[in-house]
Amino acid sequence: MGNGDLVIRNLHAKVAGSEILNGVNLTVNKGEVHALMGPNGSGKSTLSYVIMGHPNYEVTEGEVLLNGENILDLKADERARRGLFLAFQAPMAIPGVNTQNFLRLAMNAVRTSGVGPHGEEGVLSAREFRPLLQENLKLLKVDNSFVSRYLNDGFSGGEKKRAEVLQMSLLKPQISILDEIDSGLDVDAVRIVSEGVNALLGPAMGVLIITHYQRILNYIKPDFVHVLVDGRIVLDGGPELALQVEDRGYEKIIDDARGGTAA
Repeated sequence: MGNGDLVIRNLHAKVAGSEILNGVNLTVNKGEVHALMGPNGSGKSTLSYVIMGHPNYEVTEGEVLLNGENILDLKADERARRGLFLAFQAPMAIPGVNTQNFLRLAMNAVRTSGVGPHGEEGVLSAREFRPLLQENLKLLKVDNSFVSRYLNDGFSGGEKKRAEVLQMSLLKPQISILDEIDSGLDVDAVRIVSEGVNALLGPAMGVLIITHYQRILNYIKPDFVHVLVDGRIVLDGGPELALQVEDRGYEKIIDDARGGTAA
């Protein structure tokens, strides 16, 4: 494994006493789009939670480096301030918390942290924040009324995922992890959410898309594709690998990874 912006080396982790990750190696650089595919139970979401610092997951071996710093001893909010972002598969509704206020507080937490690429930018007043928010709503084709509602409260599945992408657009992370952002969405919602992600892609941000299926990769084109089986990456390739997974299915890939001989 070489140097990179996000480097995961020999990562082992367990939850509730069960080992889930069994030596993951992965490097994601700014400007790259990576897709991590795998069947249910392979450890994809566990990897995202471990990278982000979920307290229920225990790292037993390995390291996670962000810009050369091992972040495993940092809390989730400290990792976010350094430029990590996780879009959740099932974002939580928070009744009583105005979406616009939440977004400004999140931005200011990053801008006043003293660490990461935006840590010295200082507090944004409500007056300064409003035009920036409007700009991002327009970029992502989100209606203005969206941010006047309570965060994710009563939102459809597509609206919740768009709220996640809106957070990403305002926080400007160095590395964004999208955990099954297509989960539970119909075709139109997948397209709309993908258009929002594509509008944010560029040299300042690396993206790791976690997904079961090829579908979202028809809209967000990956540079690299990885297949996770039994808590370790067993295949790496380019965009064509996702199509091979679609054609072959996971059963043959799993059997090959486990040294089987299934046809």
